[in-house]
Amino acid sequence: MEHQGMYANYKSGRLLLLYTKLLRGEYLNKAEEARRFGVDEKSIQRDIADLRAFFEEQVVQGEANQELVYDRKCNGYYLRTTDQATLSNDEILAVCKILLDSRSLCKSELEPIIKKILAACVPKENKECVCDLIRNELFHYIEPHHQREIVKNLWKIGTAIKSQHMLQIQYEKQNGTVVDRILKPVGIMVSEYYFYLTAFIDNINRQETFREPNDPFPTIYRIDRIQSFTVLDATFRVPYKDRFEEGEFRKRIQFMYGGKLRKIRFRYTGPNVEAVLDRLPTAFIEQKTEDGFILNAEVFGDGIDMWIRSQGDYITLL
Repeated sequence: MEHQGMYANYKSGRLLLLYTKLLRGEYLNKAEEARRFGVDEKSIQRDIADLRAFFEEQVVQGEANQELVYDRKCNGYYLRTTDQATLSNDEILAVCKILLDSRSLCKSELEPIIKKILAACVPKENKECVCDLIRNELFHYIEPHHQREIVKNLWKIGTAIKSQHMLQIQYEKQNGTVVDRILKPVGIMVSEYYFYLTAFIDNINRQETFREPNDPFPTIYRIDRIQSFTVLDATFRVPYKDRFEEGEFRKRIQFMYGGKLRKIRFRYTGPNVEAVLDRLPTAFIEQKTEDGFILNAEVFGDGIDMWIRSQGDYITLL
């Protein structure tokens, strides 16, 4: 019998150990568990019956939606979650692939997240299948060049946004200089490999500093370039009707470059207009022509100019 601790010899302790094993996505085989605890198979069968009754009661009470299922192929019992709020195995694979492709996290932060997501895969062979599908991509994962861990700061910044507390940050600009800013934080976004903080600056002369001093949109900061920050006691108020909406902002911005809100009209003669509509969520087709399409879009900032140049002769501004 394997050593299982002082409680393994008691039925209650045995049930807890079996329950823990199920939560890890492992199988319960009656013969193996009987040998492990030094009891007969009938005792393990009664334990399994007790566990099944427990899970059924949880479903009735509305506290969980799990069931103990027997798998003939593996000759064992496993815990299956039927709650729609829980990720299915195919959804887990999709989320892992998205995380890997985003390349927005250091490997030291990405790997624990992937492992925790994979732990939700059941039964065991499904977990192994998903692991096989992402193993090579995880092994060759290329982390962002800044190599800075940022996950631990996201929650602190997020709670400051939620509670509308001011932030004081020391920020390294692209040219290497470090500036001190007092901010009203309003959103966190992810785009093109980086996490960004959107915020309104409080301690700056907008007339002297900004090209567009009356710009109503927030300033954008790469979170990995924030050297340090402090959540201040001071708070700010934004009426609900004037709240910053990340979704609407994201529709209009390209490559997270600031600037004015603009309306553009252009002719597209490339091979895939669907890719243009996906790149510019506010775009719509005004007219289909013999050689392509005429489109309109509302965009924010100067990043759109970079994208237009990348399309070469396919795009002509009108």
